[in-house]
Formats: sequence, C-alpha cells, structure tokens
Amino acid sequence: MISDKMIAAINEQINKEIFSEYMYISMQAWLADQNLDGMANWMDAQAQEEHFHAMKFFNYLIERGAKVKLQAIAAPPVEFKSALKVFQESLDHEKFVSKSINELMDLAIEEKDHATKSFLQWFIDEQVEEEASVDRVVNMLKMVGENGHGLMMIDRELAQRVFDPANEA
Repeated sequence: MISDKMIAAINEQINKEIFSEYMYISMQAWLADQNLDGMANWMDAQAQEEHFHAMKFFNYLIERGAKVKLQAIAAPPVEFKSALKVFQESLDHEKFVSKSINELMDLAIEEKDHATKSFLQWFIDEQVEEEASVDRVVNMLKMVGENGHGLMMIDRELAQRVFDPANEA
C-alpha cells in the first residue's frame, strides 16, 4: 500500500517533471530564435525525455492504485542572455530535480515503501547521467566563450542528439 504522503509527493514530482518539459521547450524556442538549431534540437530531445519521466511517475501511481492529481504548471523563463546561460540554467534545474528525487527516496525509506524505493532507483541513476550530460555542454560552451566558430561546432554536435524511449528502460 502506498501512503497518502507518498502519493502527494509523487504528484508534486509529476508537476516538476512536466514543468521541466515546459522549461526545455522554452529554451528550445529561444535557441531556435538565435539560429542555434542544433542546441534547440538538444533541448527538444531533453523535453521529450522529461515528458517520458513525468509519464513514468504518472503510470506508477496508476499501477499502485493511487489517484493522479495534476497541478498548474508555472510559466518557464523565456529570455536568456546567451547559450551558455541557457545550459547553466538547465544544469541548475537538473540539480534541483536530483534533490527532489533524493527527497522522494528519503520519504520512501522513511515510509518503508520498498516498491517505491525500487521504482525511484532508476531516477536516482538517471539524474547522475542528466547532470553529467548538461555539465559537459556547459564546459564546452565555457571553453569556446564568444568564439562563433566554436559555438557553431558545438551547435552541430548537439544537433545529433535524438530521444529514444527504448534507451530509457
């Protein structure tokens, strides 16, 4: 049996994951407006991944016989100073999500909810990859600074990213 406290916390996490998707779509739009289509593509793949994560939580609650209660989604930022600032904000956000998932794990441990602990382990591991992936881009952007050629090379590399739900097992 999943507790009401855990259900409420997972419903909050669904909101955070959907906000993440919304935020990455906003970042995608800003990057596309800057003609950084490869970076916009990277954000599109990231948004799809966040939607996948939200639905994993959504379906988990349904599987446990719990009620999903969707909440209002806050407006994401729409203006950014640079591509570097976009990715730095993305990294900060991924750290926020990692903290939130760790808090869910703490609650599952406190509640002795072994099924939820098992479910959350995938997200704990996924967040390590999420942070490392964004951190890599931040570091590349810091290396090239305002160098247009370097920025275009990074943009070209990020255009290769594709979201594949099959890889998310």
